[in-house]
Amino acid sequence: MKIHLTSVFVDDQAEAERFYTEILGFVKKHDVPLGETDRWLTVVSPDEVDGTELLLEPAGHPAVKPYRDALVQDGIPLAQFAVADVRAEFERLTALGVRFTQEPLEMGPVTTAVFDDTCGNLIQIATKPE
Repeated sequence: MKIHLTSVFVDDQAEAERFYTEILGFVKKHDVPLGETDRWLTVVSPDEVDGTELLLEPAGHPAVKPYRDALVQDGIPLAQFAVADVRAEFERLTALGVRFTQEPLEMGPVTTAVFDDTCGNLIQIATKPE
């Protein structure tokens, strides 16, 4: 068994597509219309185009807002992405206007940072321990 797909709820799929592709560097994998306004919109790492897909899922369900609001209020990231160098990625994303809620922080063998994805979520980036 392996993880094939995971998701983040987003307020605006067009804005999420822009942020996750143009700013974070993911590539669009699937974009299928669902109904009048929603899409099955997934992105993947350019390094693993056949790897785990991230669904940019519309946040329309009534349970989503209180759940995400509580996570953001408590500073809890909804997801974590691995990067080779958290400090370098922090500098790159900061230069692109991304707002971090936690600057790079060493936690034993791992360094982490947390940013606002502009779509209602906090996302953590972390180095993989060697």
